[in-house]
Amino acid sequence: MTVLETASYLEGYAEVLAGACATGRRLTRDELAALRGQGERAAEAGIGLRSLVQAHLAAAAARAVRPGLTAVAAEHLLAAIEQAVDAFAEGHERAQRLAVRQQEAARREFVDDLLYGRSDLGRLAERAVRFGLLLSHAHAVAVAQGPEPYDDGHPLIRRIESSLVARFGDRRILLTTKDGRLICIAPGDQSDVLNHFAKQAYGATDGGRVAVGRAHPGAGGVVHSYEEALNALDLADRMGLDDPVLHASDLLVYPVLTRDRQAMADLVRSVLGPLRQARGGARPLIDTLTVYFDTGCVAAEAARRLNLSVRALTYRLDRIHRLTGADPGDPVHRYTLQTAVIGARLLDWPHQEV
Repeated sequence: MTVLETASYLEGYAEVLAGACATGRRLTRDELAALRGQGERAAEAGIGLRSLVQAHLAAAAARAVRPGLTAVAAEHLLAAIEQAVDAFAEGHERAQRLAVRQQEAARREFVDDLLYGRSDLGRLAERAVRFGLLLSHAHAVAVAQGPEPYDDGHPLIRRIESSLVARFGDRRILLTTKDGRLICIAPGDQSDVLNHFAKQAYGATDGGRVAVGRAHPGAGGVVHSYEEALNALDLADRMGLDDPVLHASDLLVYPVLTRDRQAMADLVRSVLGPLRQARGGARPLIDTLTVYFDTGCVAAEAARRLNLSVRALTYRLDRIHRLTGADPGDPVHRYTLQTAVIGARLLDWPHQEV
């Protein structure tokens, strides 16, 4: 910073010190307000506080070494310097806080518009560059949720962001929050970034879950990938999936199965409806089929997971066969039963009527 630049923010400073030393008074309200204003203007001009404080101290030191300055006057001078520098720094810091809040507001508005697709695409692409994204390229979105909601001020954000920057540097990554979840947007060809984010977020959220959407081009592609990640999290809850990291590309069969909701509801009612006649209702038998299919139709393993004997499991499977007419052990019947069970889990049947 040049002497000329410094001088523009020291205007009136020497006169304030001289007046305070001459009478031994404290700085007036107007003098303090003027100093705060200078501090604000300096911050808005992008001039660092450290160099400005050094300039103030240097100007005060030049006055302090003048011949004839008494000990009392020197004491008043030190008190005046303290007041003046404090007021200047207060104004500088206030302007910085305001700038940060404005930046956060602009970032939040951009994230909302980007993830909801509510803004003009051309304008959105221009704003995206400011936050490190090139929307002409494909992007993928990872979403992490934990036991508590997270906002932009949460220390977890800084920890994960520091880890990403330390490992990948400037990779055009946007880390933010939305609806209490952690969001990471990265170029679609940089899966290593999202995998690292998933690992860090899972470890930091203490048992949370992360879903990664597929890469799609353009601003609309970011929305699409984000929605895929959200749907994967919702699907994991409904299907009881226990994987800590979910990839939407691995779950595409489920949206296909539920694309025709009415057809799936008809299949569930037709195939599994008779299970309502069982003692205890349909739920225990559906859970039995779920575990049986999840274990690859291995009766011994399914019985162990259900805390049943193999004989008890066999009895349940036989009961299902007699009620539905479909044999879980028959490859021809098995596909229909398994599809119906998946549909029941997706539609939350029989808890919710379909």
